[in-house]
Amino acid sequence: MKTNLVAECLRKRKIIMKEDLDIERISQLTSSLKDVEVVKSFFNDYNKGNIGIAQINTTAGDIKGNAQIIIDYIKYAENIGLDLLVFPAKTLVGSGLDDVVIRYPVLVDECEFYLDKISKIVKNTKVVLGFVKNIAGKVQNMTAIIYQGKVENIFNNSKIGYSEINGIKYSFFIGEDYLWNEDFHWDEHSDIIINCVNSESRTQKEEKKHRFLSKVAKKLQTPIVYVNQVGANDCISYDGASRVYDETGELISRLQSFAEDFAVVNPLNKIGKLQPLPSGIEPEYKIQTSFTLDYEPDLERTYKTLVQGIRDYFRKTGFKRAVLGLSGGLDSTICAVLLADALGAKNVLGVSMPSKLTSIESKNDAADLAKNLGIIFIQTPIKSMYETINGSLQGLFKEVETEWDCRYKTSFTSDNIQARSRAMLLWGVSNEFGSCLPIATSDKSESYMGYATINGDMSGGFAPIADVTKTKLFALARWMNKNRAVKNVIPENIIQKPPGAELAIDPKTGKTLIAEDALMPYEFMDEIIWRIENKQEKYDEMLNAQFLYEKKVHVSCEQKKEWLDKFFRRMSTAHYKWSILPPAILVDAHSINKSDYAQPITSSHINYKGEFSK
Repeated sequence: MKTNLVAECLRKRKIIMKEDLDIERISQLTSSLKDVEVVKSFFNDYNKGNIGIAQINTTAGDIKGNAQIIIDYIKYAENIGLDLLVFPAKTLVGSGLDDVVIRYPVLVDECEFYLDKISKIVKNTKVVLGFVKNIAGKVQNMTAIIYQGKVENIFNNSKIGYSEINGIKYSFFIGEDYLWNEDFHWDEHSDIIINCVNSESRTQKEEKKHRFLSKVAKKLQTPIVYVNQVGANDCISYDGASRVYDETGELISRLQSFAEDFAVVNPLNKIGKLQPLPSGIEPEYKIQTSFTLDYEPDLERTYKTLVQGIRDYFRKTGFKRAVLGLSGGLDSTICAVLLADALGAKNVLGVSMPSKLTSIESKNDAADLAKNLGIIFIQTPIKSMYETINGSLQGLFKEVETEWDCRYKTSFTSDNIQARSRAMLLWGVSNEFGSCLPIATSDKSESYMGYATINGDMSGGFAPIADVTKTKLFALARWMNKNRAVKNVIPENIIQKPPGAELAIDPKTGKTLIAEDALMPYEFMDEIIWRIENKQEKYDEMLNAQFLYEKKVHVSCEQKKEWLDKFFRRMSTAHYKWSILPPAILVDAHSINKSDYAQPITSSHINYKGEFSK
């Protein structure tokens, strides 16, 4: 955002004060620049401890652009006479550049240039700002306290920063390592603690954050001002929701979630206002001890995390349009809705690419969805493309057979030709039309099992739902139908029908293969994933535990063992697919996304079953 943010602060963000200080009056006073002096005078009774929280969305590496946003906020803070203005961590340089600034030291030089430029405009409001600096040959993430035209102090995330303003003693922590420690102990006296972070949106992260910050504020009997980034950077979507806790641990102020925001708070006088969190988030942190299909408490947060992640990835990389295969299935449907909401319906192209196995119901469902969403929709069959490629391959295979005797009796070649033909068409559209990115539509459940096609449904420049399990996607579909401004855009047929790629015929039924028949019930599979990620549960523990699915459907011991064996066998050979997946937004508390989890592709011989004596 390169507009004048002083005016933006006044027009949109508005000063946030406590209700008993006449919020409506303050909102009216801040409707235009001419009211700055009136607003300034309003603080006369509270002339100590007025802190501005600038919860902004920065772009990694755009130091000049970030600096302009910072300068506009500083000018506003100076105009209304704040004691202190605080930005999130790494604000000047942007997050995620730890390796880049080491390899390209020119960024460090640019950062210091703009830090000096910013410092010169700072007068009577102290400013807390994150940047990078070369110290003794090592590039470090630092935070500066700026005052009266110069940098007063700098510190990194392994140290505590200190400053005094109008007789009030402040301590500054960067990151979450200090305050998220159960055994946190600190002997220093401070009137207010400032914590600057880059905290991403993950399942149950908000509840955990609230518990720890409240607990530490109460333990230290000191107010805590927590300043978080908003916006997204590649795979990470930051939720904002900066907040203030008083000395008793009570939450007295919170900024908006998933939106840029600006607030003036005064922790010592308990001045602030609470903005709502996404609906469903629990007020207190409770460790989830068992798998559940009740995703409702996490669905609005998941939706906003994904939409923000898509919007910022496109905006910050310069893309404007998305093209995806619209099959009439759940995964592509969810992706289409999210893309329409993030980019605007007319910037989304859904392409139906039926083969001879595609049902008329799937074609109709895709068309109905596109009409309901208002996105562009085109249908182009792949029959002739498939036949041409298959014919060429069969001729090639016969020649290869003269040298190799290892040809499979049955293979997935036919399935993959269809999936890859579709991907080729989508990439063609992307290459032919400006600022257009093809979308990979595979989900987390299928990624675990390797049930996705390289250069097929895994192919694209971005993978919106790759960290969302199938059962959660079903719940999200129903949530979006109920809670979006336009209701029920997802046809009920899409939610009701069993998932399947319609790439092959099931020899047992003579109909197109259903994914659960090829794998296992998604509810059972997703619980295996949950138990691995959240409880690090062993194979034998799962074999002896009662799964949620077993409470509804009888599962024999032999069947359960078969499913578990299949899961671990397929997972052990799926790692190379995880490494190829395009950038994907982190959603769950734990992930197999390569930006969050690393496992060697060559680790396929891991003994997950723990049968050491055999």
